Amino acid sequence: MNTLKTVQVLSKTGKVLSKIVFIFCIIGFCGCIAGILSMALGVQTLKLGGITLKGILQAENISEKGVYAAMAACMIFCAGEAVLAKFAEHYFRRELSDGTPFTSGGAGEMMRLGILAVCIPIGIQIIVSIIYAASGQAVQGTIDFGSSGSVALGIMFIVMSVICRYGAEQCKKTDEGQ
Repeated sequence: MNTLKTVQVLSKTGKVLSKIVFIFCIIGFCGCIAGILSMALGVQTLKLGGITLKGILQAENISEKGVYAAMAACMIFCAGEAVLAKFAEHYFRRELSDGTPFTSGGAGEMMRLGILAVCIPIGIQIIVSIIYAASGQAVQGTIDFGSSGSVALGIMFIVMSVICRYGAEQCKKTDEGQ
């Protein structure tokens, strides 16, 4: 039973971390909207020691179109990651209420989480590439969100869901045999 206790602690930690990531993604999404609106309205939002945001952009030779594209890309990233974090939180909440990862329902949710952890980052990267292409920004100026880590994590969730489903089947057989 010591191992189950460890799994439960990890699930509680996963639930809390998922909630924190979700909140940060919402903050990032709103910050990008505020940045786009403030630039569109011409508001001088950043002025440090006589240096403005517009001055920094001109000194670095960054176009306003590039900044808009980068903020739109970050909005898409934050939205996708918020969705993924919410599904992760839902999975961990389910595992905690079930008391074990070895349930058919929990294994199904873990499978869904794994598929989403693979698909969402790839989808984000495709959408971001479209945004940059539509804005006319050079490929070298794009933001790489590094989806390979999430894809690996998603594959791991998929494999673990099959193992958990097998464990659920074995538990069911044991319960029926007694």
